Amino acid sequence: MKTQSTMNPLDADEGTPVSVKIRERLVAARKRFNANDNISEFIEPGELERLLDEVEEKMQGVLSSLVIDTERDHNTDQTARRVAKMYLNEVFRGRYVSAPTITEFPNAEHLNELMIVGPITVRSACSHHLCPVIGQIWIGVLPNEHTNVIGLSKYARLAEWVMGRPQIQEEAVVQLADLIQQKTQPDGLAIVMEATHFCMGWRGVKDMESKMINSVMRGSFLKDPNLRREFLSLIPKKG
Repeated sequence: MKTQSTMNPLDADEGTPVSVKIRERLVAARKRFNANDNISEFIEPGELERLLDEVEEKMQGVLSSLVIDTERDHNTDQTARRVAKMYLNEVFRGRYVSAPTITEFPNAEHLNELMIVGPITVRSACSHHLCPVIGQIWIGVLPNEHTNVIGLSKYARLAEWVMGRPQIQEEAVVQLADLIQQKTQPDGLAIVMEATHFCMGWRGVKDMESKMINSVMRGSFLKDPNLRREFLSLIPKKG
């Protein structure tokens, strides 16, 4: 029998849930791990698969506490696994994987005219109830000769990565703006998002008609009202 002094640290660590290990690394690094933060750099190889098993186990406990007979109900006997895979591999994937690889090119042609990308369909979940948030994003970019140029599809990839976490719409748009600003360094950046929140339509007031629209304006879009009006006028009218 191993004594405390001779026990291999890996043996003692074997029974620790992987979520606890990841959390300890975050705390030690004094890093925030809110619902809409990306924590991929603190997840070691193979741990995401183990985290999937852990979430499945916890979700099975939730189903049991809801008094759902998953042993006899063929519709729910695999629900815990399906939900765990949905959260980690799909809906909240933007928390657990690093940013998509984006190839950036110099603005060789010195483009300096307004460019608009959209509508980009985005899907997320609200941090309050984990209900779906589904909407569209329009991105306006005013480049300069020093701006990095990225492909149109890459804007959609970046938006998907940011929105693939439990989000508050106002914070999500700011996160996306910060990311695009960092990647491209344009003279101006504008983002408008319109979304339906199922926490209003599926529960609560049960209003599926209401939408939330918010925007972020940076650089030239913030300083130049004519540019801002041009961008907004070129976006299809919200309904």
